Amino acid sequence: MKRLLKILLCASLIFNFQFSILNPAQAQITHNSQGRLDENATEVLGKAAKKLQSVKGKVSLTLLDSNKKQTGKYTAEIVYWKGKYHLTTDGMEIWCDGTTVWQWNKDAKEIVINNMPPDSEIDLLNPGRLIENYAKNFRAKYIRTDDDGTAVIDLQPRSAQSYHKIRLFINEETGVLKGMEVQKYDSSREIYDFSKLKSVPIKGVFKFIPEEHPEAEVIDMR
Repeated sequence: MKRLLKILLCASLIFNFQFSILNPAQAQITHNSQGRLDENATEVLGKAAKKLQSVKGKVSLTLLDSNKKQTGKYTAEIVYWKGKYHLTTDGMEIWCDGTTVWQWNKDAKEIVINNMPPDSEIDLLNPGRLIENYAKNFRAKYIRTDDDGTAVIDLQPRSAQSYHKIRLFINEETGVLKGMEVQKYDSSREIYDFSKLKSVPIKGVFKFIPEEHPEAEVIDMR
């Protein structure tokens, strides 16, 4: 669980699903096995961004070493709505109201408060924000569409990162994001399964009130 929390914090866990910079092409996709037609990727990514505006469900993360041996697997329950979210995993909750992020570690009795990071930051557990900002942070390449209709799209970071490629798996017809694979330089991988996220109408307040938990130490990093 400590490994999961470390990964969650390093990835910032900011799920910003505002659909503001994508303007997908409307032309019919013309597939290219060499993955050179970026407009194909743009159209699929545009559909995915729309689908990720209001979703909830379970996300799982599987860690593989360079020999493809599983070294860990973790799950979290998540609710997202237009840049706001609530994440729950064992012993921890994370809330974001679109401006502020509260990380409540129940086991440590600690609440850490941060401002929401800028859009320029890449968040590996933030598929909506990642897709929204892909044009400024990544070079997108359409790779192929599998027999089951899953479009495979690679994102190569424009700036130095701990990984060399993110591979997205998206239903080409519906735009539903099924999964994401982060490929690192040491050949290890992080595999995210989003297949259990469902697009649903969401209502609620995504604001955490530290005063309701007097037993916890509050660390304000803003």
